[in-house]
Amino acid sequence: MSSAPVIPLHPLQPVLFNPQARVCAECGIRKHALFGSLDLSALDRIHVHIASVRLEPGQPLYAAQISGAAAFTVRSGVVRLERTNERGERRILRLAGRGDTLGMEAMLGQSYAADAVACTEVEVCRLPRSLVEDLTKDQIELARDMMRRWQRALDDADEWLTELCAGPARHRMLRLLLKLSEFADGSEVWLPSRLEMSAMLDMTIETASRIVSQLKREGILDAPDQRHAILHMPQLLAALREEASD
Repeated sequence: MSSAPVIPLHPLQPVLFNPQARVCAECGIRKHALFGSLDLSALDRIHVHIASVRLEPGQPLYAAQISGAAAFTVRSGVVRLERTNERGERRILRLAGRGDTLGMEAMLGQSYAADAVACTEVEVCRLPRSLVEDLTKDQIELARDMMRRWQRALDDADEWLTELCAGPARHRMLRLLLKLSEFADGSEVWLPSRLEMSAMLDMTIETASRIVSQLKREGILDAPDQRHAILHMPQLLAALREEASD
């Protein structure tokens, strides 16, 4: 009499019953997010601490000088980080998009360094400081990832200062368009208003409007409406090379 065949058992992935845990496990940017190194069991344990937050364009995520209690990972959309000086002048310091982590100064118990405001429809995950502190005690890779993200934020700020706030106005605008392409899924990008361009690029509204009109005539971009643009990347890159050679 032959014995029944032996079927090897493979380890099963844990079943995630909580909706937020399933959202985290199935998130398209999980491998790029702060908790990307955590396995599904760990996600299931921490889900009660993570909240998904949706913002409309112009809605604040947090404000400068407010005591920070959480960091945020951007799941979709574009967020601007800005400050207002004593004269009431607004400066946009940088933009953040899909996969970026914001408000990391809260992990040190500090106040937020800038206002974070949604430029488009935005979805973020809220990561409480207490949760991150507990996890980094035992998760060495998570602590390293935090350091990498801090360094990336510093690099972004340095790039913004050197590439988008210095040099000829046309060069700054071209660099901004190239930066905006990083936040797009296709050829269409979110287009800042002329006022926002002025606050980003340290130029007048009139100069920003003039340069955008010029770039349209040159076939570098098309603007189907006031808040979106279709970039023609070969022409954009060629214009940047020409600027660099002058």
